[in-house]
Amino acid sequence: MTDYTGTPVTGWVSSSYSGPEGGQCVQWAPGYADAHSLVPVRDSKNPGGPALMLTPESWTGLVEFARHSEI
Repeated sequence: MTDYTGTPVTGWVSSSYSGPEGGQCVQWAPGYADAHSLVPVRDSKNPGGPALMLTPESWTGLVEFARHSEI
């Protein structure tokens, strides 16, 4: 995957809540986030699919929601 400028997004990391059996999991690219102040987030089951580009504040909100959600 590349961003809107053509910069490759690499170094995807799976959520710490992901189990070995897969399931509902997101991945993010912390190196890209550090360098560009945008946090790429994608579905681990569809790595070639689209990714959300979140602000750091939005990413924090999403993580907090997931921590406290019963979904």
